[in-house]
Amino acid sequence: MLVAKNITKAYGDVKVLKGVDLNIAKGEIVSIVGSSGAGKSTLLHILGTLDMPDGGEVWLNNQRVDAMKRNALASFRNNEIGFIFQFHHLLPEFSAIENVCIPGWIAGKKKKVVNDKAQELLTTLGLGHRLHNKPSQLSGGEQQRVAVARALINNPAIIMADEPTGNLDSANGKELHELFLYLRDTMQQTFLIVTHNDTLAQMSDRVVVMKDGLMVP
Repeated sequence: MLVAKNITKAYGDVKVLKGVDLNIAKGEIVSIVGSSGAGKSTLLHILGTLDMPDGGEVWLNNQRVDAMKRNALASFRNNEIGFIFQFHHLLPEFSAIENVCIPGWIAGKKKKVVNDKAQELLTTLGLGHRLHNKPSQLSGGEQQRVAVARALINNPAIIMADEPTGNLDSANGKELHELFLYLRDTMQQTFLIVTHNDTLAQMSDRVVVMKDGLMVP
């Protein structure tokens, strides 16, 4: 479903990725672990089309995404990839449901369809009573669940998460781990997660280790 072949990336003289291969199947939760500076986040950003590789190929759902033109790539990213970051990046002036709706509105979907889907997702994630609260009125765990709902709104092929529990306490982190498993089991949702959290990594279907810009066998 996601295939990366011989991905390389350098910033100046610093070679961050030195030929990385990765294959992820639909409905699989894969965690990437490794020390800081190993290239984990750089790889995630390239696979998520937020950055371009210097060499290699990235395929998602049989489409080569690293060769797409900018506008086509932006549309593809919005529809096929959901993102969850350490800091939720919710827009403070919008309510929870409005934050979730934004990717659907950008995709040009009908407002009522998007609103109904956002309400369904938030209710499923235990936030049915928080639809109209602003981010400042939500706890850290609630804000991260809103971010998960936002990532899901366009039925993406894959969700990419960069240190998703890094800003949460252990209880909320555990809750988020269990939520990922629930979404995999009920929706066959695919996840690629960069994490330093050993508990989250061990709950994944597969753990891959990066060191010095390469995958460790």
